[in-house]
Amino acid sequence: MKDSERRRLLSKLQRRSGTVGGDIPDELTVQGKTVDVKAFLFECDDVDAIPESERERLESLKRSLKRERLQRKQRLEREALSVEAGEAIVRSVRGIDRALNALEGLDEPGIEEQLRRKQLEDAEELRALMDLAAN
Repeated sequence: MKDSERRRLLSKLQRRSGTVGGDIPDELTVQGKTVDVKAFLFECDDVDAIPESERERLESLKRSLKRERLQRKQRLEREALSVEAGEAIVRSVRGIDRALNALEGLDEPGIEEQLRRKQLEDAEELRALMDLAAN
């Protein structure tokens, strides 16, 4: 592969828009092990809050995915590859990025929970203002 092709493919990895609208892979091979990403997400998404026992598993999976992403990027940077092999690496890294985004989202409350918290905060502020006005 020519240097210009390599730069183009590496540039694709830098763009966050590459993960928008794409599917989260069902499985990923990470550090030689197959990880059932969809099943893990389904397990964690099925509960209101991630239990402490699963939090370490979640963090371990995120670390493994980040390591795998870096290794694939370095392979694209350093190895003599065909354009097709480079494109395959870009697709696989985008799959890892989608999985990481979904895993990162598990720690954040959903839209409904954010709205509920905002409404509670607003109600507290209104009550405090009413208390001030009454005194």
